[in-house]
Amino acid sequence: MRLSRTLAFGALAAALALPALAADYVQAPGSSLAFAGKYQGETFSGTFPGFRTTVSFDPANLGAGTLAVTIPIATATTQNADYDSEMRGDAFFDASKFAQATYTATGFRDLGNGEYAADGTLELRGVRKPVTLTFTWTDGARPLLSGRATVRRLDFGVGGGDWADTGTIPNEIAVSTRVYLQPAR
Repeated sequence: MRLSRTLAFGALAAALALPALAADYVQAPGSSLAFAGKYQGETFSGTFPGFRTTVSFDPANLGAGTLAVTIPIATATTQNADYDSEMRGDAFFDASKFAQATYTATGFRDLGNGEYAADGTLELRGVRKPVTLTFTWTDGARPLLSGRATVRRLDFGVGGGDWADTGTIPNEIAVSTRVYLQPAR
């Protein structure tokens, strides 16, 4: 009896000491993807309702991680009808021609202090460019990936032509996300 308890305790202790394996997640309700910038010195912000995220994350094996985000461009909204119409039009997102944007990353880096980086590729308006997303990961029953990135809009042809003046709209657009996750099935 004593031997079986010792073996059971040893097996339990060994199982608890094993590193966690990478887990695959899908986006859960309550997640957000937002952007912010300035127009003629006034701050504007908006969101991309309807975006979808999948993640594979293991802090013990960051190189095996993956992140994929699909963003339906026509859902972009600032809650200002004039801004939204212009933003979805030809000069900016050209949503009728480019229905979605994607962000994909393979492998993550540990930045220390609980921060990570995903060096990924954003495809927007048919242009693919590297974009780094820095993020924190909160583990638990409903993990949270909370991140931020800077997108240089002119690199993707967003707001070109008459809108290319960075004095009117700066080139750098801040992107932030809070993605609640649940296990993939």
